[in-house]
Amino acid sequence: MDIPPQAASAPDSSPLGHDGVPRHVAPLLDDSVFSPERVKAEREQAYFNDLYLLAPVAYFVLGLDGRILQVNLVAAELFGLVRERPGHVLFRAYVHEAFRHDYEQFVQRVLNSSEPERIQLQVRLRPHADAREAGVPVGLLGSADPNGQALRLVLEQAEGKLAALERSEERFRRIVHSAEEGIWEIDAQALTSFVNPKMAHMLGCQIEDMLGQPLAAFMDDEGRAILERNIARRQDGMAERHEFKFLRRDGSTLWATLATNPIFDSGGNYLGALALVSDITAQRAASERIWRQANFDPLTGLPNRHMFLDRLQHEAGHAKREGACLALLFIDLDHFKQVNDRLGHEKGDMLLRQAATRISERVRATDTVARLGGDEFTVILAGVGQLGGIERVLQELTAALARPFVLDGDTVQVSASVGVALYPGDAEAPDILLRHADQAMYAAKSAGRNGYSYFTPALQQAADLRRSTVREMRVALAQDQFEVHYQPIIRLCDGSIERAEALLRWRHPLRGLLLPADFIAFAEANGLIIDIGEWVFRQVVRQARLWQDEYGAAFQISINKSAMEFRCDAALYQDWGGQLARQGLAPGAIVIETTEAVLLDEARQVVERLRQFRAMGLSLALDDFGSGQVSLACLKTADIDFLKIDRSLVGQLGGDDAGQGLCVALIALAQRLGLKVVAEGVETAAQRDLLRAAGCDYAQGYFFSRVLPGQQMDRLLAAQPAA
Repeated sequence: MDIPPQAASAPDSSPLGHDGVPRHVAPLLDDSVFSPERVKAEREQAYFNDLYLLAPVAYFVLGLDGRILQVNLVAAELFGLVRERPGHVLFRAYVHEAFRHDYEQFVQRVLNSSEPERIQLQVRLRPHADAREAGVPVGLLGSADPNGQALRLVLEQAEGKLAALERSEERFRRIVHSAEEGIWEIDAQALTSFVNPKMAHMLGCQIEDMLGQPLAAFMDDEGRAILERNIARRQDGMAERHEFKFLRRDGSTLWATLATNPIFDSGGNYLGALALVSDITAQRAASERIWRQANFDPLTGLPNRHMFLDRLQHEAGHAKREGACLALLFIDLDHFKQVNDRLGHEKGDMLLRQAATRISERVRATDTVARLGGDEFTVILAGVGQLGGIERVLQELTAALARPFVLDGDTVQVSASVGVALYPGDAEAPDILLRHADQAMYAAKSAGRNGYSYFTPALQQAADLRRSTVREMRVALAQDQFEVHYQPIIRLCDGSIERAEALLRWRHPLRGLLLPADFIAFAEANGLIIDIGEWVFRQVVRQARLWQDEYGAAFQISINKSAMEFRCDAALYQDWGGQLARQGLAPGAIVIETTEAVLLDEARQVVERLRQFRAMGLSLALDDFGSGQVSLACLKTADIDFLKIDRSLVGQLGGDDAGQGLCVALIALAQRLGLKVVAEGVETAAQRDLLRAAGCDYAQGYFFSRVLPGQQMDRLLAAQPAA
């Protein structure tokens, strides 16, 4: 009868031991079972349990009904079985017909005997083979499971094999089992062909789990890269020693050295390599601790002065080779000494750790933040291309460090003075650059703290101009100095005006009417663009309501939005839908224009903002198309309604056939995607006529009208014939 699954897996009755290893392999593999040395063999049973998979004989565990339950590697290969799923094959199916009666009697003797039994017979290597197929003479050694639930067979193909097995076991004992190092053999394809128990134990794996697996399967990406570089060297016959990082079965790290030697056949062909593996995880951990103590600040975990100077030297050298720039920020906390004096050094240390976190969160992962000592920090901003980027970091850093710190129940407020020095403009030598940043920091302290200062006077003047411009823009918002002007968008089929683009202007009390190029970059760098954008939206919604009442419900107004506005908090736009509803504007009355940088940005905030605008009933337009890399497929995915052809392409119309052909192709493709097309920068009648002939929907430019204040735009609309 079949062995019940629950009985077969029970701890006390299963024919299989720990991790699927048969409980009584040793008595079958060790010929000493027939001698008084049986006690010694049983003591060594654990050793044989590790080796039975690799034993040079075929090993079987059979159920009481004769089904094959378990086989080792030799048996599986010999009879073509799958070790994990032997199936429902009876062992007697392999026995030659002439010997099956002897085999059945042999099985009965084994089951009724407390000692192993032997028999000589013939087997075929395929079950139910043709009767004319010759058998292979073998010897069988059988033993019953003490619990009476299975029997075990060892198959050998010739006389004298047991003596060879005894020698093989002794060799395994000396070289494999007793080795203090892992032994790992790979074939020519870098697949594991052998490991000893020590190696499997080092990785927390079973031997059979490793066989046939690529060596790289037990490594991380770094180890794989090193391995690939060295396989070719082994094939060239070079014995090498390398350190590798392996991953244990539980996910922990194993650092090991591999001393590898190539293996060749008699013809000089590469067969694989044999490696002796030593565990150096503890040594690596100790070295890592020593290295961290020498290079990192123990309080904050940031690089210390030694590591900082090394990084600064490296980044300066890289910038010199690439012809790039870097900025060095020197940060000193204001009033930190008072915190230490009033609350104690423990609270002071808490503040320093929090300050280190705030600084690190406001720079890129590729930038270096270090603590030089006390309350002094430095930041290396590598690869900076524009001062606006530095300015944004400086403002975010000073704002973050000026916020209150909560120190285990106590709340304190400090600030930061920051000095800025640029490479190579302010200095090329790292030590001089650091000294200049330090001097600039003291200049920031002298100016009143809670701010930043540049080492170069010209840059400082530019920074002062940016700060003063931002202050003036805040006043402009409060005093209604901003104005919304409009440029009409013409429907080419009949010349009517049913759309307009809203454009921001600043009527400065001293500098006159300013265009966006004079102030928008400052607004973006300081986050003021969000407040300005909100103000523009409110103005345009009110204007759209007035013009729709006067000139028809189809009238649309477009608003430009920068990429930064798409990345801000969604809560800032929650009332836009309410404003549209309160004014009673139909969906599509307001069009949001943006650039391709927004469509190519896969950030979650950007994607969510596009979805949010669509849900509010806003239409979307892509501005300056044809000047960058966005694809038409991207337009469809983003659900764009209008495509605005860049003025650089429109300017080529009439000049050559290629320019005209490109415009015609873009118009046709966009319309096939269901998009309306607007041509920007139309300045001549010839351009208008060519666009009209190409089927373009709308056009705007100086040929039709310049940008007009709201009142003049109103008069232009009133002057056109009624629809």
